[in-house]
Amino acid sequence: MTEFPERRTTRAAGWARRTATFSAVLLVSVWVGHHFGLVEHLAYLWVLAIVALLAAAALIFAAFAFSKLWQYGDLGGRDLTVGALVALVVLAPYGAVAYRIAAYPPLHDISTDLDDPPPLPVVEQPAPGMNVPVAPTPGEQRLQGETYPLATGHRYDAPFDAVVDAVGTVLRKHGWQLTAPIPAADAAQDPLVIAAYARSFVLELPVDVAIRISSDDDATLVDMRSASRYGRYDLGDNAARIVDFLAELDQQVNGQAAPPPAE
Repeated sequence: MTEFPERRTTRAAGWARRTATFSAVLLVSVWVGHHFGLVEHLAYLWVLAIVALLAAAALIFAAFAFSKLWQYGDLGGRDLTVGALVALVVLAPYGAVAYRIAAYPPLHDISTDLDDPPPLPVVEQPAPGMNVPVAPTPGEQRLQGETYPLATGHRYDAPFDAVVDAVGTVLRKHGWQLTAPIPAADAAQDPLVIAAYARSFVLELPVDVAIRISSDDDATLVDMRSASRYGRYDLGDNAARIVDFLAELDQQVNGQAAPPPAE
């Protein structure tokens, strides 16, 4: 009677599934905790780095298990498949971030007025690793101008008070947290700087925003600044925030200036 050797189950396949599953659970948990303010920003970034390492380790376990299955016919194909797929899903956002780091310049502070940027809110006790607002260097100005040509100030043929009201409407629509209430339009100073607190896309890291409204003869100028508190790269987030906000402001101001429809 011919005896066949018992097929072994490779342990690496199980480790691939367990490590990948843990990385996915940890990613969701830390994102939810940070979203609700239960995890500090710096700790959040460190945990994201650990998640990436765990997912990469899961892929290494899966590759080792696959070699065992291919060479010796070991069992564990389901575990290594689940582990590899979950790890790839976890690493997908990191791949997108890596692509944007390669595609966008190392900028984290974008302003429509490079010579005289609107002042940002002052952070009394900066946390470790937090960016400190500084004037852009000539090289950074050149990079911003070449990469984000649409991030420029807007000029409106509308009264100062009307533009202030329009800015307040767009701010409320975005839900950004104001550092101080917007003064009444009839009591607004010229120039008026409105400071707010926003969050970056997906990662929801803190972003400081400043909007400056000033009069220029019969027109009103609006300049805007958006700066990430953490990270050397903003991945294009700040420029997109400025362009989108000013585009909505254009619609709001034009809507206010439009005459009412005839009855």
